[in-house]
Amino acid sequence: MNFLKRFFDGLQRDARLFLFVLILLEFYRGLFIFFMSNYMSEESGAAQIATAMFTGLRLSLKTAGAITLLSFVFVTIIGLKARWRLYLGILTSLIFSMLFMLRFPYYRAFQSTFGLEVVQGFNDDIFSIIVTMIQEYGIIWRFLVALILTLLCIAIYSRLLLIKTFPLPVLEDKKKIFQFSAGMVVGIFLFGLFVRFGGSFTYGSGINWENAGVTNDVFLNECILDDAQALYRARAMAKRMEAGEISGVEPEKIAEAAQIIADNKEITEKNLAPYLERKAKGEKIQKPKHIFIILGETFMQWPMLGKYDELLVAEGIKSLIAEENCYYSRNFMPNGDFTSTAINGLVTGLPDVNIRVNYQARTYDKLYLTAMAPPLRELGYNIDFWYGGMPSWDSIAKMSFAQGFDNFYGYPDFNAPKQTTWGTKDENLFNALLNHLDEEPPTVHLIMTTTNHPPYNLDLAAEGFDVNAEIETLKKFPNIDDVETLAVELGHYWYMDEVITNFVRAASAKVPESLFIVTSDHAIRCDPSTHPTIFEHQSVPFVMYGAGITKEILPPDAVGDHISIVPTIIELIAPKDFAYYSIAPSLFDSDGVGFNNSTFLTASVAGQIDSDVIELLPHVASNELEEVNLADERAHAEEIIGAMRTVAWWMITKGLFFGGE
Repeated sequence: MNFLKRFFDGLQRDARLFLFVLILLEFYRGLFIFFMSNYMSEESGAAQIATAMFTGLRLSLKTAGAITLLSFVFVTIIGLKARWRLYLGILTSLIFSMLFMLRFPYYRAFQSTFGLEVVQGFNDDIFSIIVTMIQEYGIIWRFLVALILTLLCIAIYSRLLLIKTFPLPVLEDKKKIFQFSAGMVVGIFLFGLFVRFGGSFTYGSGINWENAGVTNDVFLNECILDDAQALYRARAMAKRMEAGEISGVEPEKIAEAAQIIADNKEITEKNLAPYLERKAKGEKIQKPKHIFIILGETFMQWPMLGKYDELLVAEGIKSLIAEENCYYSRNFMPNGDFTSTAINGLVTGLPDVNIRVNYQARTYDKLYLTAMAPPLRELGYNIDFWYGGMPSWDSIAKMSFAQGFDNFYGYPDFNAPKQTTWGTKDENLFNALLNHLDEEPPTVHLIMTTTNHPPYNLDLAAEGFDVNAEIETLKKFPNIDDVETLAVELGHYWYMDEVITNFVRAASAKVPESLFIVTSDHAIRCDPSTHPTIFEHQSVPFVMYGAGITKEILPPDAVGDHISIVPTIIELIAPKDFAYYSIAPSLFDSDGVGFNNSTFLTASVAGQIDSDVIELLPHVASNELEEVNLADERAHAEEIIGAMRTVAWWMITKGLFFGGE
């Protein structure tokens, strides 16, 4: 009887812990929706918010149940001291209060609840991330607010635990004891089942992170996930990727994928190489002495669009585009959402398949068949990497050397002062490279900038940018969450644009026979509003500038992505029948699809992979909508994306041979 009395008392206190956690999560969900309501679409109203809150409540049953299970097992059943239940509530309050405060800057940066960026962060430079969080995202004051919230939670929770529990009913004999005990067991089991399936007794009618997006509003769908469920989602997605469960990848169709890439060439061999081989059609310009491939940090395309001319932050790149010896395509996609993903794609020639190529043993064993270094070296170039950060970051230098690069220069190598935790100012990077050109033989330079990245601590006034004027201009645009913050971010974008443009002009004057490719590592992190279009959120520019380049050298707005860049350079300068290997065609032979891990572009539309979301691109007239068969566009894109990703995944995980070899 003593155990039964303790069990009954503990069960009631566990129920209070459960209710406390559940209400806390629902309270934070409501606060987040209230403070971030400008991210909701105009069509969303009270009914949609109520749906999100109720669905979120059901989903949070899982989170509250998992936490309560710890108390139930270790305190109520095993018999640990009751204070451990109190400690568990305190720890839970601290964790969720901190996550609640971090959710705000995270959503503003990525427009999602905690996602794969968190997993990426654990493989990144942790110290630099912490410094960035302190300097840019106010982690210290957010932590202090979280502590205050935690103290309030502790006060409420401790008082809740002090409320007297109901005594165990008088049980006169063993039969009644057995019946009461059996009833509790059945009740606990049914309650656990109800919680496990998110407010249901079956999986089919339950709620989980995969089917929780029940509203028509992206923001509200993200709010349905509490922070624990969002982190669980990120981990689940990462595990699926590690297991090869990646959108578009169908290993059993590797032969068909190779056939698509080889333009329906008959499959007669079990080696992928013949189907990835391409023959250049002959040089189109005189061979340049130097080739510069510039990846501007978060050099998103939307400030270059006419809609945003008034912001005056992309005047440098637009002045290059206006010149006769420049080609510009708006239909261009980065390789993914991270800097390392962009670099991986260019260095290896592989599209992103959600596998961190820079951490695969295969990458350091031998060169990938599609790596950029071998064909460019065969054309007579050295291959160098110039980076405004540290060579050790994300093993980028190590990977580049393993994949055939001759040199890697990080800011310590050219003795530049450190501007932020991530590296030196872009100006120092390009000045070092410009001075270095005097000593170099013909070289392909892959360049990655760093300044346009949190923490945004550049002295913009000293650089010549008027933040206050930009704030006033931004006030004319709708749906901006924080004009002051966006003005500072655009000031850093303006600085990067100026520095890159100045370098292109200076290097062109110094070595006129040069070719420049300017694009971005990714676009996400800086949007023009709380409701950016897919095109604004994801697209990056493709600018090709130099001697021999004309506006007609490629079709208007040729469609491509990062892995199209090296094939395009080869087709531009290589002699006829020069053989090289590439998964993607050049922009001269574009298959009409540019893509990354989540989004694709075609000539007419932008869409999200594994989603019904699709939009007409801004440079396509609205009266052409009827001429665009969206279903055909999506089907074509999915076939091309699936083939390329399947082949890339196979090369990373299996090698070049298929068919049972």
